[in-house]
Amino acid sequence: MLEWSVLIVAGYLAGVLNSIAGGGSFLTFPALVWAGVPPITANATSAVAVLPGYLGGAAGFRKELRSLSMRQHVQMSAVGLVGGLSGALLLLVTPAELFSKVVPLLLLLATLMFAFGQKLLALVRNSENPLPLLPGLFVVAVYGGYFNGGLGIMLLAMFAAAGMANMLLMNGLKNWLSFVLSLISVAAFAIAGKVLWVEALVMMLAATLGGYQGAALSRLLPVVWVKGLVVVVGLVMTVVFFLRA
Repeated sequence: MLEWSVLIVAGYLAGVLNSIAGGGSFLTFPALVWAGVPPITANATSAVAVLPGYLGGAAGFRKELRSLSMRQHVQMSAVGLVGGLSGALLLLVTPAELFSKVVPLLLLLATLMFAFGQKLLALVRNSENPLPLLPGLFVVAVYGGYFNGGLGIMLLAMFAAAGMANMLLMNGLKNWLSFVLSLISVAAFAIAGKVLWVEALVMMLAATLGGYQGAALSRLLPVVWVKGLVVVVGLVMTVVFFLRA
């Protein structure tokens, strides 16, 4: 009962965080590991738990996404699928012991991206040399298929580096491509038998409820407070996993 309670609470709070500022995977992944789930399986199960939120987010930006041509949608979605699948396959062939040692570094990277993402966006937007969009998207998609933490801010930074300026369109693409690449990676994890479906579905339902209530909470709490909490959680989880490695 204690383990299930922790997973449900982690899923709920992850939904709240994702609704307000993002960073929910900082809770779902560590909670699964704490419950005794091997890190690779925990990563796969956590990816399933947060998957529906991406599609819902993309739906909210339908108008902006329609401004792109069908060819652009197909190109970016195809690159996201290939990159996400490549990252998932890379994870599946990574020895469990090696992944356990890499996890603290991934958590630290995701935390730093979350903490300094807005400054990074401003920096790359002012760059005189735009990054090629599709190659940059492929690299980020591989990361997202391998480890989901910090994916959103990495996609936004990559879009800015490629010369995009419409933040609403960038947010829509971020959610849609996160869904696409996560969907294919989840499919690979499922075929490989790395998803704990009961835990994933329970956390998914809790995250959905948390996301709904988080929308109301976002009107009461300053976002900077929530972001600060996410950064603290990310740093604490990084230290914990460094000590475990």
